[in-house]
Amino acid sequence: MNEEKIREAVRLFLEGIGEDPDREGLRDTPERVARMCGEIYGGLSGDAGEHLGKTFESDSGRMVLEKDIGFYSTCEHHLLPFYGKVHIAYVPSKRVVGLSKLARCVEVFARRPQIQERMTEQIADAVMESLRPEGVMVMVSAEHMCMTMRGVKKPGSQTVTMTTRGSFAREKELREAFVQLVRH
Repeated sequence: MNEEKIREAVRLFLEGIGEDPDREGLRDTPERVARMCGEIYGGLSGDAGEHLGKTFESDSGRMVLEKDIGFYSTCEHHLLPFYGKVHIAYVPSKRVVGLSKLARCVEVFARRPQIQERMTEQIADAVMESLRPEGVMVMVSAEHMCMTMRGVKKPGSQTVTMTTRGSFAREKELREAFVQLVRH
């Protein structure tokens, strides 16, 4: 990440909206924003496979669900936050992953300029590629500040995206079980 370019861009932005970047309250803002970018866009250099790579043997073959994984991301269209919860289920094929690793996978994709639809697909693909399960299902529910703060100004509205792979795509019962478990 090029922090110098970020600092320059923030100064230009402040000038562009009619602010004085040298006034006391804004003087250190370019530096603060540059540091913040390292944190909130850290997923740009992340690799979900790295987190999902450590697995453990399991013969259960039953659905594993990690739900209510909180996340924050940034809409690539307006550079405003969107945030919510991710629910991930998979049917293991002899191997399971530590549950915290699913949350780390979410963070890799959430911490980059993003759209929710793509993030949902990326999470499912990473789980399928790394764990090689029988199937995976991912649901993301989020509130988008670009819908709340600007445009239609509808606070509280939720966007829900869902994707399935493998056995979840083929078996209606698995999908229904997933939705039922997420609701409870």
